[in-house]
Amino acid sequence: MENIIEVKQLMKTFQNKTALKDVTFTIQKGETFGLLGPSGSGKTTTIKILTGQLLPTRGDALVFNNELQHLNKPSTMKRIGILTDNSNLYERLTIYDNLSFYCDLYDVNKKRIDEVLETVNLQNDKKTIVSKLSKGMKQRVTLARAILHKPDLLFLDEPTSALDPTNTKQIHEGLKRLNEQGTTIFLTTHDMNEAESICDRIAFLHNGEIELLDTPQNVRVKHAKPTIELLLTDNRLITVPKNTEGVQEIQRYMNSGELLTMHSNEPTLGDIFVQLTGRNLS
Repeated sequence: MENIIEVKQLMKTFQNKTALKDVTFTIQKGETFGLLGPSGSGKTTTIKILTGQLLPTRGDALVFNNELQHLNKPSTMKRIGILTDNSNLYERLTIYDNLSFYCDLYDVNKKRIDEVLETVNLQNDKKTIVSKLSKGMKQRVTLARAILHKPDLLFLDEPTSALDPTNTKQIHEGLKRLNEQGTTIFLTTHDMNEAESICDRIAFLHNGEIELLDTPQNVRVKHAKPTIELLLTDNRLITVPKNTEGVQEIQRYMNSGELLTMHSNEPTLGDIFVQLTGRNLS
């Protein structure tokens, strides 16, 4: 499988602060990759380096097999979509006019505007002036702008941090469709539910270092307790081992009609992050 991004021993320092230390990973074509960690862990710095906004202090990175200093070529930038905290909009223009400007810039048919506005649940607000929008609505407009040209590679820095659950769910569905159409997605978030919902692989970033990299399912299974918890009809909680003896006990409770629910005792991604780093994700 072709690698869209290759990062080797990346390091970034700002005066006396080290933001990234020896970071190494690859992202394959068609993958949705999540870089997870709390504020200040180095997530935004990583995106800024991979989009040519910052140069690393040390290390190498390739995007579309291009070195970082060549990312500003128009032919390369047209293949990339970016949503970051500094994705400014034209406040005096309507949502539609903001997106129309970028249609002209990327040579995109303006019929595409209605499609992206439906994805971000703003199809009924396209005539609204941007200055009158809430923070969450502005975030959805910048996401619409980022996916307007159906980029080959999409960078999303905390894309749903200001959104309510309904809009978050719709954004996730839209991102899944975009990924199914061939867009590779690089996502940063501190929302473990978001990561588990849409990411093929995740990396935990803590104090500028990657602590773990795997699929969400593998991460949870590897850190699961070796027991299964049973809730019986008399409200008793029974813990059995994950072995032949445990299976036999589960079967006995099922045959007697006493078993209500089973829980495999897999921890959440948030639990695992705290276990590995000693820090919460807030």
